[in-house]
Amino acid sequence: MFLKNTWYVAGWSHEITDTSLFSRTITGVPVVFWRDAQGRVAALPDRCSHRGAPLSRGRLEDGELRCMYHGVKFNCEGACTFVPGQERIPPGANLAPFPVVERNKWVWIWMGEAAKADPSLIPDTFWLDSPQWHYKPDCMHYDVNYLLIADNLLDFSHLPFVHEKTLGGSTEYANVRADVQHIDRGLRVERWFMDAEPAPFVKRVTNWTQNVDRWNMYDFILPGVFMMDSGSAPAGTGAREGNRVGAVQFRSAQALTPETENSTHYFFSQAHDFALDDPSVTDTVHASVVAGFKEDWDMIHAQAGILSLDPGFKMMPLNVDNALGYFRWLMGRSISAEQSLARAA
Repeated sequence: MFLKNTWYVAGWSHEITDTSLFSRTITGVPVVFWRDAQGRVAALPDRCSHRGAPLSRGRLEDGELRCMYHGVKFNCEGACTFVPGQERIPPGANLAPFPVVERNKWVWIWMGEAAKADPSLIPDTFWLDSPQWHYKPDCMHYDVNYLLIADNLLDFSHLPFVHEKTLGGSTEYANVRADVQHIDRGLRVERWFMDAEPAPFVKRVTNWTQNVDRWNMYDFILPGVFMMDSGSAPAGTGAREGNRVGAVQFRSAQALTPETENSTHYFFSQAHDFALDDPSVTDTVHASVVAGFKEDWDMIHAQAGILSLDPGFKMMPLNVDNALGYFRWLMGRSISAEQSLARAA
């Protein structure tokens, strides 16, 4: 089950062009994307109203989409504009467009009731479109339910074990309790690791050998948008009190978009605000993050394989599970409330 009346990341802006069609399945629904002559993103069901052929196998003609099975054409609003061999457009030929918003290099899509699509609900990832932050955009595909990936993002105590040589560092990090706050449509997690060895990827871009004060502060917003302020500063220089002079700072934007019940699109980036004139730093940071995320990918797929053998298995909760436990509860409550309203309508 999926939450429908919410914004999902459909893709990076560069993935959708005005020269070709782009298809992506979101919450079990195939969607076709393209840009019109003004550069605006269009999103329609990837299914022709005539015989159900995938429109993504069609052709763009002057900003309109022609189905290449029987030649029916649609404009960006989903209106059927041409049917070969007849002047009359049949009732039911039009397609309902999905609301889309392009903001800060991400294209967002609303999969539910179009009238409820409120752009003010889109989380602010300003650094994705700021010259003060450099990063490389990326995405991965998971063959697991998105909630298993959400669990991983909501419990950073796994960092020193899964990511010992990439993102993690000292095993003492797992002993530091995070502060978890409930916020509108999600939660906020803050963790400080004081006077400790820098994480391996920080060492690679700084050559620091001294201990640091390290922070990870992030919001996790329904249905699965992760926005993190993280970094390290020389130990004892006051980073926790707000002084970040001499620190290295990062901003992470990650989004989980369910493809099906058992597959997920995972969009991510790790931006930095230092050494902006050195592309090798951006490359190194990105490579470290990709290496770490591949470690997550391997572990979560292995976990999913074990769980699939015994669907009745009950996970044992630990103290570190408070954030992921709350998120799963909030997601379940939101889906149930949405379905109840739909049944009552």
